[in-house]
Amino acid sequence: MVHVVVGAQFGDEGKGKMVDYFAVQADMVIRYQGGGNAGHTIVNEYGKFALHLVPSGIFNPETVCVLGTGVVIHPMNLVKELRTLQDSGISTDRLIISERAHLVLPYHVWQDRYEEQVRSAKVGTTLQGIGPAYQDKTGRFGIQMGEMRDTAHFRRRLEEAFRLKLEKMPGMRETSGSFEEMWNELMAAREVLLPHIQDTLPIVRAAVEANQYVLLEGQLGVMRDLDWGVYPFVTSSNPISGFTSVGAGVPPTAIQRVTGITKAYATAVGEGPFPTELHDAVGQHLRDQGGEYGATTGRPRRCGWLDLPALRYGAWLNGYTDLALMKLDVLSGLEKVAVCTGYELDGQVYDLPLPTYQLERATPRYEWLPGWTEDLSGCRAFDELPEAAQKYVAYVEQAVGVPVKYVSVGPERNQTIVR
Repeated sequence: MVHVVVGAQFGDEGKGKMVDYFAVQADMVIRYQGGGNAGHTIVNEYGKFALHLVPSGIFNPETVCVLGTGVVIHPMNLVKELRTLQDSGISTDRLIISERAHLVLPYHVWQDRYEEQVRSAKVGTTLQGIGPAYQDKTGRFGIQMGEMRDTAHFRRRLEEAFRLKLEKMPGMRETSGSFEEMWNELMAAREVLLPHIQDTLPIVRAAVEANQYVLLEGQLGVMRDLDWGVYPFVTSSNPISGFTSVGAGVPPTAIQRVTGITKAYATAVGEGPFPTELHDAVGQHLRDQGGEYGATTGRPRRCGWLDLPALRYGAWLNGYTDLALMKLDVLSGLEKVAVCTGYELDGQVYDLPLPTYQLERATPRYEWLPGWTEDLSGCRAFDELPEAAQKYVAYVEQAVGVPVKYVSVGPERNQTIVR
């Protein structure tokens, strides 16, 4: 079975926890897009980890973990991440890196900083070089992981790209380093990564044809999708399920299940419209109780009420077969809770997200539901939840038209209620 796990909001929904939960049974986990600019926070018997590139199935010693063709990889950062895992006693031997995945190089990071500095309207990039790496990929002078095998060829390609970057953006020289320093860092990373770099297509095909459990995970969520998100305040790739075939190397007809991951409220990191954002004590409650700080940047996340139009939007674009509702426990202690049912703009009400230039002016319309005060962290069955919490879950399920199969009441694997 091929099972896709996707973000149903702006990212940071708890995909890492759910992939870790599913990966206990998975034969293979494939990361299909994005780079190291967003982290997946995982809490399990090994401790607490913020993974940025390595697939969340790495903690299962029987699971093959694949960094797919659609991913962009910063070699030095990946080496650091692997060492952190190894220092915690976790084997990384079953990690495979697609030879066709593209490199994020130091000059991409320099370019990212430079471009964000000169923008009049900041995008809110994490300055990890992801956008420039995808620019080079689509511009057809990116460099693929497999090219590291031939050092003479690799150096020629790097020298040409390095020269072109500085010629096109001379202002970037102030933040750039030297070529030789970059080369030495890459050669050190190459020694660690080379044994992991392979042609992933035959391996993935064999797993799918053998009807193994293949789990696909991405980064961020539908509202940060390059084509369908709040452009230009988006990531530089496509987190939605339609891209999984491209980024992982599986035919779309092989996908049998799509699980959308959503929090019981909404959060966002970075710039752009976020209609349900709260700037009051309730927003601070969500941030404090939910530990809402970015796994990569440490930035406080913007917090707000659950956005049903965004969930319905994602349900169509991704084709959810089921939903996982995360962090329901964070809503405990609120007298009443709200859900956004639509947006009002110029006298009209819309039940799906609008283009960014309109969404920035839209006002959310809310429906209020009873809250609850009980601590949910010890609940292990749905009927153990307070009645108000059960009704909240049922309301979301009915409003989106997709069954909520999983309800999370804490960061641990066993704090996941299966309905």
